[in-house]
Amino acid sequence: MKELVEKIRSDAVLLPGGVVIVTGFLNHRMDIGLIDGIGKEFYRLFSDTRPDVILTVEASGIGIACLAARYFGVDVVFAKKTQSKNISYDTYSSMVRSFTRGTVFEVRVDKKLLKKGDRVLIIDDFLADGEALSGLIDICGKADATVVGAGICIEKAFQPGGKKIRSMGINLHSLAVADLDADGSLIIHGEDE
Repeated sequence: MKELVEKIRSDAVLLPGGVVIVTGFLNHRMDIGLIDGIGKEFYRLFSDTRPDVILTVEASGIGIACLAARYFGVDVVFAKKTQSKNISYDTYSSMVRSFTRGTVFEVRVDKKLLKKGDRVLIIDDFLADGEALSGLIDICGKADATVVGAGICIEKAFQPGGKKIRSMGINLHSLAVADLDADGSLIIHGEDE
């Protein structure tokens, strides 16, 4: 997606260890016009999959998923990272290792919110090692729901997640792909470039 690629090129920062900082427009302060365009692009890419629900993980994926969901006319369910009083203990769950946090945590979805036979589109901000996406796919499998696709804002091509998810046969589209040149500098391009 041209607008996202240009925004990353102008505003993103690469930290040592492969961390790409986009807090000023994507996942801390959110550029709603840009994110609405992202939602519209995900609709263009996945409208033929006819999802019943969009699934993401808290917290960075929620806003993106919500703006995409309005184009599909479906609800958003997000996997919670902590057990709390406002979520049932009857959940589908999966263990996930976070690249940015360097920790392992359990993500969970109340069983009442993801039903057998649901057609699920997964939306998230980043794809690095593929752990969060794999966890959401695992939760869908436990619910007997069908993953119809996965939409990612930024895929880090220098990490194994994209290859891992594609090898599972998942219909994966990344709107922007981050890679590193021979000097370790960040290169951003669109999925089809």
